[in-house]
Amino acid sequence: MQLAYVMTTERGATDRLLTALAERLVERGIRTAGIVQTNTECYDNKLCDMDVRVLPAGETIRISQSLGEGARGCRLNPGALERAVGLVTAGLAAEPAPQILLVNKFGKHEADGRGMRPIIAEALAMGLPVLSGVNRMNVDAFERFAEGLAVETAPDLEALLAWVDKALAEAA
Repeated sequence: MQLAYVMTTERGATDRLLTALAERLVERGIRTAGIVQTNTECYDNKLCDMDVRVLPAGETIRISQSLGEGARGCRLNPGALERAVGLVTAGLAAEPAPQILLVNKFGKHEADGRGMRPIIAEALAMGLPVLSGVNRMNVDAFERFAEGLAVETAPDLEALLAWVDKALAEAA
């Protein structure tokens, strides 16, 4: 089983890193599945709109929602995330088959057993390497999910590419 995760400290850095990785993998001819996230700053600079792009070159889905001024709840739109999950699930069955699954974040929904969590398990069962972003709030839940089988990668594009190369070689 090839499972790795990456964490960064700067807001949005993991999203930018995984997006750059996805682009490099496509340039190298590696077939990807999953989602990467793009954040667009909103009018007040405190919040951002969150969009995910379904890999390899699928549609972009806004997964954030406006809850109104003063709201404190999670801005994730679960319906939009589940739509992305459905598209990624279909992508796992595509021909030619993907070689790796990239997941923008193992977040609260995944910690609770929803979101991309079933897809991560499915991809691993298929023998695909999986690389996920994880935030500090959910790293313990991710480690419980991974049952000690995941490795943390350095938050650096070259380190991620090296992990992918090693994982693909071992999967072959």
